[in-house]
Amino acid sequence: MGEWTTLETARGPVAAWQVKPAGTPRGGLVIIQEIFGANAHIRSVAERYAEAGYATLAPAFFDLVEPGVELPYDPSAHNRGRELIGKLGFDAALDVVSAAAGALVWAGKVGTVGYCWGGTVAFLSALRLGLPGVSYYGSRNRLFLEEMASGSTLAAPVMFHFGEQDASIPAEAVQLHRDRLPGLPVFAYPAGHAFNRDASPDIYDAESAELALSRSLAFLAEQIG
Repeated sequence: MGEWTTLETARGPVAAWQVKPAGTPRGGLVIIQEIFGANAHIRSVAERYAEAGYATLAPAFFDLVEPGVELPYDPSAHNRGRELIGKLGFDAALDVVSAAAGALVWAGKVGTVGYCWGGTVAFLSALRLGLPGVSYYGSRNRLFLEEMASGSTLAAPVMFHFGEQDASIPAEAVQLHRDRLPGLPVFAYPAGHAFNRDASPDIYDAESAELALSRSLAFLAEQIG
């Protein structure tokens, strides 16, 4: 079972949900939230990866803007979440990831797993920080992919997961990942956006989520341990 700890970053302290595995860790993982905060679902994701042998930290990124924010899954919360990530910005988010990665070096090699907005932060963490990662339905990836030349390489590898029925990430955006980053694993599933979020039964797709998790664990075992 995890616990809250304080993570010191270059921009100030943030809370982080910390989970240590039983026995010697395989490595460390920074779990990167959606736009709803480091809520119960994200904490459960951190627990799940700890059960797989990784020491995990799930920072509350919004603490740099407004401490203690955890949003429900409803339309008004979507708007609030977008407002918060706009105020936070990607540079500050990467500073949080960097601090979390530094706090996990005791566990071995460190990587990331991120969801939606966090999926883009995971992608950027590979591009700018050299951390291998898993990016789930990163709806803002395209902003940065379009700046990259075809055949570009990242400082660290990334695995990408998308839903084929995700209206926010059309097929051409998924294909852009394959065009710009050939050789990296890009998977699409018969599901919609946030198909991994089991806290939302209306969009959760158990079969796709389990397959994506198994692929992610195999990838992380290869990249981290």
